[in-house]
Amino acid sequence: MTNTTRITGGFWARTQELVMDVVLPFQGALLEDQVPGAAKSHAIENFRIAAGEAEGAFHGMVFQDSDVAKWLEAAAYALAVRPDAALEEKADSLIALLGRAQREDGYIDTYFIVKEPERKWQNLRECHELYCAGHLIEAAVAYYEATGKDAFLSIMQKTANLICDRFGPEPGKKRGIPGHEEIELALLRLYRLTGERRCLETARYFIDARGAEPDYFAEEAAACDWRHWGPYNGDRRYAQNHAPVREQKAAAGHAVRALYLYTAMADLVGLIDDEALFSSCVNLWQNITQRQMYLTGGIGASAAGEAFSADYDLPNDTAYAETCAACALVFFARRLIDASITPAAEYADVIEKEFYNGALAGMQLDGKKFFYVNPLESVPGVSGVLEGYKHALPQRPAWFGCACCPPNLARLVLSLGRYLYSQSGSTIYCHLFAESESRFKIDGSTITLKMTTGYPWKGDVDFAFEGNAHCTLALRIPGWCGSAAITLNGEALEAERRCGYALIERDWQSGDTLRLALDMRVTLVEANPHVREDAGRLAVMRGPLVYCLEEADNGPELWNVSLGNLTPADFTERFEPDFLGGVVTLSSPGKRRPPWQGDTLYRPAAPGADAGTEACTLRWIPYYAWSNRGLGGMCVWVRR
Repeated sequence: MTNTTRITGGFWARTQELVMDVVLPFQGALLEDQVPGAAKSHAIENFRIAAGEAEGAFHGMVFQDSDVAKWLEAAAYALAVRPDAALEEKADSLIALLGRAQREDGYIDTYFIVKEPERKWQNLRECHELYCAGHLIEAAVAYYEATGKDAFLSIMQKTANLICDRFGPEPGKKRGIPGHEEIELALLRLYRLTGERRCLETARYFIDARGAEPDYFAEEAAACDWRHWGPYNGDRRYAQNHAPVREQKAAAGHAVRALYLYTAMADLVGLIDDEALFSSCVNLWQNITQRQMYLTGGIGASAAGEAFSADYDLPNDTAYAETCAACALVFFARRLIDASITPAAEYADVIEKEFYNGALAGMQLDGKKFFYVNPLESVPGVSGVLEGYKHALPQRPAWFGCACCPPNLARLVLSLGRYLYSQSGSTIYCHLFAESESRFKIDGSTITLKMTTGYPWKGDVDFAFEGNAHCTLALRIPGWCGSAAITLNGEALEAERRCGYALIERDWQSGDTLRLALDMRVTLVEANPHVREDAGRLAVMRGPLVYCLEEADNGPELWNVSLGNLTPADFTERFEPDFLGGVVTLSSPGKRRPPWQGDTLYRPAAPGADAGTEACTLRWIPYYAWSNRGLGGMCVWVRR
């Protein structure tokens, strides 16, 4: 692993600054119910009530504590990016409050402390105690790594000890698995920090017990005389409990729950060398990315259960594609990189896809509004309005009653430095491209890599070396890139290619420079014919970015627009520094059906596919930037 990676400039430095300067303070105020007009959170007040420092009733979802946990984790990554005394003081104060709310035995969950203390641990399927604890543990590890302060870590180690003492296969322990996975990957993360073996074993128990007979959730429901949301309907796929994890081959159920489980599975592989478990992870990865993932990286097509539906079922205007699910796919991909003997570039390709498209679209450009759901088509008067479309909002709201996505996105953006590189022995893998500075230890020597680039708008990526070491630098050649050229100290270099990476092994010396030049021309994309919603349609990409049409640029009823015999050479690129935060826009010729004459609903068709169409010029913007200019239609896939 790198000692440090710091984003120093360019696209992602600006995005991180937005999150630190606007998003974190805004979300912190929301958690304190200090933003007029936003949905009430009450999350921090719940902790005050639990600590006996305020009066009142618990408010919010049963998992409301997780919003605070993810905010604290994001704050930790922000402090790792740059010092901020006020933010650190606020975080320390909140951590102290959590400590005062914690019960003597280590239990911490405001819903059950405040509202139903007699019902702890009785309804793991619905009530998210292990999920909330997991997010708090992850936040505590991140905060310790960022600040060196151990108060939060000590608090959550008590909770982890409570969980490890309570759950497992040993005599005297309780059989059980969480309805919403998260504790598994949190315990593994705590194990990596502390070396506490019981954390690894308890995480392994939760993973291995999934899908076991008899059905734990059925047993729990029979023994439990109360429900939070409703009776157990026997749907074992929803919580990935339908088969033992080593037998699961297709992603199923609630998308975020699934990806948190798969992430933990891949993380466990990296610790115990389980070939069958790794094979299952690869099968699940292939099913998701080759059969159940949108072009933008969105996953979980169905609003019913926020879930995976069926292979190739990828509707655009009713896509669920939760922002949290996009974040979770990044987590899974990164763990697969670490678990692989030789990393495959396809994992990093998807990480990049999510950062620039599926996840980033979840945040408005001003950092104050957020999407929970990320459709690939939006129709005014239908999207967000009609039954079956109400989830697919055409504009981002300020907050949600179920506010899992905004802090999840914040922690992802601020942790970007963890995804740029990985190291295996004397090989340094560069997975993503962003202006940054990173340090690596190679056989006792330290080298610094400075990356400079105009990415994602420009394809040139420059590396400057400080320090001397013999090692291999492995550069990802993105799957979308038609051609790439490498120059070393100004001279063209032919590098060995392996698993999507270009490998350059040499004695690196201070002053060495390397340039990777990626071809970023426009690509026209078509979908597998099994995807019925995209039959006869094309999408547009440039580099890692998916583009879309918006009504603000191209007029209403975008379904009446077609592309004809368009080729990549027909596109004109233009960087507009003062538009949508500074983006490359694309323009291309297109065709549009003229307005309908008369009031008839149907009429005889004129012969020829292009009959009656008129030439027009289309303006394309990056998908992540849609819905920043008022209400209007949007589409990614356009008729040929």
